[in-house]
Amino acid sequence: MTLKRLQALAIKYEEPHLFILDQQKLPQQEEWIECHSIDDMCRMILSLKVRGAPLIGIAALLALAQYVNHGASLDEMKKAAKKLQETRPTAVNLVNYINYLLQQIQNDPQDYRQIVSNIAQHIFMEDVDLCEKMAMNGVNVLTENETVLTYCNTGGLATAGIGTALGVIKTGFRNGKIQHVYACETRPLLQGGRLTAWELENAQIPYTLICDNMAAFLMQQKKISSIFVGADRIATNGDFANKIGTYSLAVLANYHQIPFYVVAPYTTIDRSCQSGAKIVIEQREPYEVRGAIGSFGRVIWAPEHAPTYNPAFDITPANLVSAFILDKGIFKANEISSVR
Repeated sequence: MTLKRLQALAIKYEEPHLFILDQQKLPQQEEWIECHSIDDMCRMILSLKVRGAPLIGIAALLALAQYVNHGASLDEMKKAAKKLQETRPTAVNLVNYINYLLQQIQNDPQDYRQIVSNIAQHIFMEDVDLCEKMAMNGVNVLTENETVLTYCNTGGLATAGIGTALGVIKTGFRNGKIQHVYACETRPLLQGGRLTAWELENAQIPYTLICDNMAAFLMQQKKISSIFVGADRIATNGDFANKIGTYSLAVLANYHQIPFYVVAPYTTIDRSCQSGAKIVIEQREPYEVRGAIGSFGRVIWAPEHAPTYNPAFDITPANLVSAFILDKGIFKANEISSVR
């Protein structure tokens, strides 16, 4: 089966070509790069050229669709799927999407090529719809003229649609409920400073970029009315994994009595995970902490062999979450296990 043309802000599929917007080059350069193989996609995911829990899963499915449409056997496809799953262990969408794909193929292995293409296309279109539903649900927790804070990047660069937390913010601004956004730069890879700032600027939403360690002072000065973040994996008890630094913001929000919202699609819930203690945390390379990476290349400011600690994610406990804004509605942490 030939996939129809699919395009989002950071990914596009035009049979037989799969292209990724290189997020390592943003915001200075907008460069599309072609994925020719499963190895290419693995490298793109590992290097964060493509990133965001939903978009990683979608990109992996499209790479598999391209692979089987180029003649890969069923066994070759299964090995490729396993390799893709191992690239980012914390992002549950990638694991869930591929597990679902393999389950469907098991029911009808002779038709595996069409099944891969069908599911890749379905998940892509579903994600667009989920983003719209999250955004509309999220607007309901906003009052008027709010000044909000967000972390990492949770917009169109992380999904096939308008985004999760940033999708709520964009919709809230259009509806007159948000007047200003504070975006944390998000060390060590600066997804907030490079990517969220780029999206906010393109959307003409008033924003201020801050260093991560400035957030507490803003809250103390009562300049933040609410906080919106995304999630890479949600346990059934309401604990969740997100970009390293999210837990710090949740603690600060709790201390300053600021609403702290998590925006994610139902596909981010890991029904096999009972608590955050069960979530595997990806550890990344030391050079990311020793300096910075971007369109300018790699800059190192620490001693060349400085010891580092570089978890990509942290775990925020459920009791610090004001509400989960999902496509299916708005839920308290103790209601997550019942979401279907």
